[in-house]
Amino acid sequence: MSAPSLAGYILKRPWLKRWMMPLANWYADAAGYRKLGLRADDLIPEESDTVLLALKRLPPKEAYDRVFRLRRAFQCSLAHQLLPKDQQTKPEEDYAYLSPIIKEIEAESRERDDLEAMVVGKRKK
Repeated sequence: MSAPSLAGYILKRPWLKRWMMPLANWYADAAGYRKLGLRADDLIPEESDTVLLALKRLPPKEAYDRVFRLRRAFQCSLAHQLLPKDQQTKPEEDYAYLSPIIKEIEAESRERDDLEAMVVGKRKK
């Protein structure tokens, strides 16, 4: 599910972070999902089992809010309108709520695969 990322490399270098942050903010604003009231994690496709499991693990309030944001964005899309400025997602409200759960599930899956592949043998004397 997760793709390789340069985020860790960039965030460890303050000079590179200062250079990239305006570009990242511009890109997020140009993507347009915030103008529909969505968050970045709302755009993750629900096609994999990992994401479906992560959605089941969401707290009820967060799951309800996610469905509300998706339905509102769909209605705006059908009407060819954007939300008013006060209802659009602000950058500080656009935090990762689903990605940490997905990473946790992927780590559990890797650990499960490692444990299943482990071979236990008798100790030699």
